[in-house]
Amino acid sequence: MRKEITLKSTEGLHASLAVKLVQTATKYTVDFELHYKNKVVDLKSILGLMSLAIPSGENVKIIATGKQASEAIKDIELILGK
Repeated sequence: MRKEITLKSTEGLHASLAVKLVQTATKYTVDFELHYKNKVVDLKSILGLMSLAIPSGENVKIIATGKQASEAIKDIELILGK
């Protein structure tokens, strides 16, 4: 499953938001990729997420594969869309 999401956090992808994403992603038996510009990172990797330094208002693409992909994407979207 693929979903494009706009990062709504006014501070961009900061440390506490990255932690929430990783904690949420690891609840699922799903493989995640987060695509931003020409970079791809594992959504379950805090260092990978922080390395992207995504500012507010940017679009990212999330790709999830696994039985719980649809449910997992919805949870990730709730976090990024706040």
